[in-house]
Amino acid sequence: MKKMLMALALAGAALPAFAPAAAQQLPPAVIVLVDLAEMIDTSAAAKAAAVELKPKADALQSRLGTLRTSLQAEEKTLRDTQPQQGAPQAAVQAWQAKVVEFQNRQQQAEQEVQRRQQEIETSRQWIIKQINDAAQPIIGQIMRERGATIAMDERATLQHTPAVDITADVIARLDKALPKVSITPPAPPAAPAPAAPAPAAPPAAPPRR
Repeated sequence: MKKMLMALALAGAALPAFAPAAAQQLPPAVIVLVDLAEMIDTSAAAKAAAVELKPKADALQSRLGTLRTSLQAEEKTLRDTQPQQGAPQAAVQAWQAKVVEFQNRQQQAEQEVQRRQQEIETSRQWIIKQINDAAQPIIGQIMRERGATIAMDERATLQHTPAVDITADVIARLDKALPKVSITPPAPPAAPAPAAPAPAAPPAAPPRR
């Protein structure tokens, strides 16, 4: 028993001792905040773009009102002229054909409105992207000036002191760097041309006799 304990003691003494590595000391986080929604909404570029985009939005609202008035009047006419029970079959069929035409016009109107709404929304997203892309290097520059290591959206915080909010500084520099943006998004890339069909295989040789 004593020999076994002695052997274990010697084995333990033979193992090298490893000191725990010192934990790497990270610098304390220095945070700055930017109200991204305010930056986009109140920037000079966004205000100028809103002025350019307003005629499109107004035209859509006007068109929507015209379509609604026309379709409501047509729907009322159809209700008022619906054949009564026992009416001639020809009259019923003629009325049903008018209902189908009305439904087609209604569907076309909905598609038109959706298409124009999508065009406006696509323009808005393009405006936001241009402003956001231009703001990123400005935010980075202010971070370096203040020795900040993290930039966050101000609306993602619960509480903060005004000293860490750099929104006004970002907007001031952004207005100088990007006073105006385009409201016309770039055209989507063209679809690739379909691959050419493979050449037809040559006809098989007739078997030898």
